[in-house]
Amino acid sequence: MDIHEILGKCDHTQLSVTATWEDIRALIDDGIKYSTASVCIPPCYVKQAKEYAKGRVAICTVIGFPNGYNTPMSKYTEAAEAVSLGADEVDMVINIGEMKARHYEAVRDEIKLVKSCCKDKILKVIVETCLLNELEKRMAPHLVALAGADFIKTSTGFSKAGATFRDVEIFKEEIDKNGLNIKIKAAGGISSIADAEKFIELGADRLGTSRIVKIVKEENLL
Repeated sequence: MDIHEILGKCDHTQLSVTATWEDIRALIDDGIKYSTASVCIPPCYVKQAKEYAKGRVAICTVIGFPNGYNTPMSKYTEAAEAVSLGADEVDMVINIGEMKARHYEAVRDEIKLVKSCCKDKILKVIVETCLLNELEKRMAPHLVALAGADFIKTSTGFSKAGATFRDVEIFKEEIDKNGLNIKIKAAGGISSIADAEKFIELGADRLGTSRIVKIVKEENLL
């Protein structure tokens, strides 16, 4: 698989709690240089990032991150502010407790609420697959699609584990079998070009990772 194709599917990510503006600026520079799909950054840097990037790379941020147990209205407010400050894409974390309790309507309605303020901006929904059983993983794409979001995303990268190949296979099976109008983002622990290729082959349209650009730079692949 062509390295440009892989980079074009990467949300180049820096979500460390210690990330400074200098770190974010360097991330944006790399995102522009390597033509990544977006740069994914903390909400506090969205305004600066949008002004700095000047449209040369999409700005993505996170909402209800990383635990997802914020109230629906707080997530709505976070997302609305992020969009007003210039976010092109929003990655929100679901209420995982509600998912585990099978309060599926509550999960769907929260996603729908956040989508209502994102409007034409891309909304990706993080379901934290490492905390879900297979039934819950199979239910999640349906809720995301019913709520009108654009992507289902595997992981925050801040919990027990990140994406697995099987997670993406399960999502793809449910999407294809039921004609669901959403895409897949794999995130967390994508540590090699081979991993990235495999996730894409299995059906991921986006990859949340900081390592692919790093590998490209270290190995002079471009």
